Amino acid sequence: MQSALRLKGLRESFIREMTRLALKHNAINLSQGYPDFDPPPELLDAAHRALDSGLNQYGITWGNPQLRQALSAKMKRLYGLDFDPERHITVTCGVTEAISVALMSLLSPGDEVVIIEPFHEGYLPEVLFAGGTPRFVALEGPDYRLEPDKLRAAFNDKTRAIILNTPHNPTGRVFTREELGEVAALCQRFDVVAITDEIYEHIVYEGLEHVPLATLPGMAERTITIGGFGKTFAVTGWRLGYACAPDALSGLFRTVHDFATICAPVPLQAACVAALELPPSYYEQLRHDYTERRRKMMGILEELGLSAHQPEGAYYALADFGSWGFEGDDFAFARMLPERFGVAVVPGSSFYATPGLGKNTVRFAFAKKLTTLDAAAERLRSGRR
Repeated sequence: MQSALRLKGLRESFIREMTRLALKHNAINLSQGYPDFDPPPELLDAAHRALDSGLNQYGITWGNPQLRQALSAKMKRLYGLDFDPERHITVTCGVTEAISVALMSLLSPGDEVVIIEPFHEGYLPEVLFAGGTPRFVALEGPDYRLEPDKLRAAFNDKTRAIILNTPHNPTGRVFTREELGEVAALCQRFDVVAITDEIYEHIVYEGLEHVPLATLPGMAERTITIGGFGKTFAVTGWRLGYACAPDALSGLFRTVHDFATICAPVPLQAACVAALELPPSYYEQLRHDYTERRRKMMGILEELGLSAHQPEGAYYALADFGSWGFEGDDFAFARMLPERFGVAVVPGSSFYATPGLGKNTVRFAFAKKLTTLDAAAERLRSGRR
């Protein structure tokens, strides 16, 4: 049977394939970026209360009113951004839906979208499904800095949007104000909308600052700021995200969202109000715990001869396996690890569209218990002996 043209050149997610291989070989899953530890008990208690209180039917399309109010207060408190919960904030079925809806609400055939590579593997299909044409800007190791000349070369009169992810998956970069300023200047020069994926906003290291692009001069009116609950609160399976946008962009976004999903899971939205009521100490402990996990992961990689740039944010390490002398590309290496070593990772080139980039790397996710990382290290050591 012939497929739709929009599927040409696409295949199922490599990340999900690696998770299936992990299950098949009883491997430790360091491929898919989900925690193997519990969410805050306050969040689980709130979810139980929501289910028991009868919040099991359709809710308001834009999201639980109390949750939108809490999100509005959060954006004001942390970043000084003013979003009316009634007009500017929409709760979605995860960040994935939010990005897809943003693109569908903006793009017409012939419109171009700038994508920073490496990128989350969902970005490219979402651009293509929305009828857009991707333009790629590559970050090069070991520093993965956003180079102004390369960025400028990707913009033109056909550019409609840019997808910007910071803290960045999979490199771990936290883009600086200077780098973001280059993006902002080009967006204003070419009348481009910025779609920002800020799902890792609270997972930053060494005192670095997460700077939302919308806070830069001239960007509040042309940015769709997207975030979520899954990574910060260890509830990736709840599939809850949100989009914050000014009037003109929010109206377009809400029209698509309404017909795409109707509403996000109602009882879980109510539970996430409790998440946003957690004290500052929760976020301090979050950063402390992830710093320990990063330290453990980087030590393991160094011991095993897997070279990696130390992440500044998020919870991934993109590691070069060249010293292993493996005869094969990153896909072969990633598929070999769960079968022979009992550890699953993701091939690095699956995060790129430009042929040849990332072919000597694999991504390790370290949102895991320290004991899980220790067990993975022992399997990798044993397999190399």
